Amino acid sequence: MSPFVPGTSIRIEGRAGGPLSGLTFAAKDLFDVAGHPTGGGNPDWARQNPIPDRHAWAVQALLDAGCTLIGKTITDEVSLGILGENAFEGTPLNPAAPGHVPGGSSSGSASAVAQGLCDTALGTDTGGSVRVPASFCGLYGIRPTHGRLDLTGMLPQAPTSDTTGWFARDAATFARVSAVLLGEETPPARPTRLIVATDAFGIADAETAEALQPMLARLKRLVPDWREEVMAPPGLAAWSRAQRTLQPVEAWETFRPWVERDNPRFAFNVARGLVLGATMPEAERGWAALTRREARGRLRGLLPPGTVLALPTTPFPAPKAGLPLAELEPIRALINLLCAQGGLAGHPQVSIPGATVGGHPVGLSLIAARGADALLVGTCLALAETA
Repeated sequence: MSPFVPGTSIRIEGRAGGPLSGLTFAAKDLFDVAGHPTGGGNPDWARQNPIPDRHAWAVQALLDAGCTLIGKTITDEVSLGILGENAFEGTPLNPAAPGHVPGGSSSGSASAVAQGLCDTALGTDTGGSVRVPASFCGLYGIRPTHGRLDLTGMLPQAPTSDTTGWFARDAATFARVSAVLLGEETPPARPTRLIVATDAFGIADAETAEALQPMLARLKRLVPDWREEVMAPPGLAAWSRAQRTLQPVEAWETFRPWVERDNPRFAFNVARGLVLGATMPEAERGWAALTRREARGRLRGLLPPGTVLALPTTPFPAPKAGLPLAELEPIRALINLLCAQGGLAGHPQVSIPGATVGGHPVGLSLIAARGADALLVGTCLALAETA
């Protein structure tokens, strides 16, 4: 299926002579494009909210750099999803694994890049929504340091976790786009230390962990000073539970005024998530907030400047599309085990393509100190040179 929002047609030329001139991009339908409705993947959001009169910051930044916008892409409903299936707009094609989900909620953006329809695409990442589709579709993807980028004109979900991210098929394009959006050129320096997250590799399917070993071996040659370490001493499940507590609570607070005013339509699974946030016990919220503080302290201590942490982006390749809800819930829970640290701690993370399981992609992720986004992009370039 097409990755673009049904019934839309958009093309806005980028500024001539910019550093990204000649490149094209698409924007997830959470980003405002002046004169066009922001649909948010829900049939009532655009109808019940005004049409924006200016571009989102990230859209404007790419246009100013010379990149041409070619369309708005499908998203999981109001970004409340991780697999990329939208009950109202459909499931974008995963060209790297036909018949399987593309990953969400930035599903259309990943699909458009993976299909070669554009060079790069904007997504958002709250609980894994760039990292997961990057892994499932075999792309480079980044979740930048939380709070680093201007999110003006991006539909929020859970503000303490929300970020803008982007995709590319190759490391060179990924670096060019990253330099513009980060406002920082990729440094020539490489990481000085590498940590391999043993608990994260342990939670992945054995086939996925094995498939990532050649990439990990190349990374170890690039960064000879390496060691193994547990990323989450309380357990990945504890960090996951904390994120799955805090994120729905914030999502409910974000969308509550709209829900109470307009009583919009939702797919069952999306409505269930909002109800969960609305009814979360105060004691659970308090525990989750303390766990977030603990996770932030752990990653801050584990990742001094120059250090990168390696882990599988997802515990397995893309699941089949169209699975029943009863089968989807444990799949989502397992994926969140490897994604929760992003929303909890806010460190930058890249997903790097290069491995397959049964012919379907899986990504290797690197996490660095807050603010060290460009170091991660530089590491992507260095790894690409060793392939």
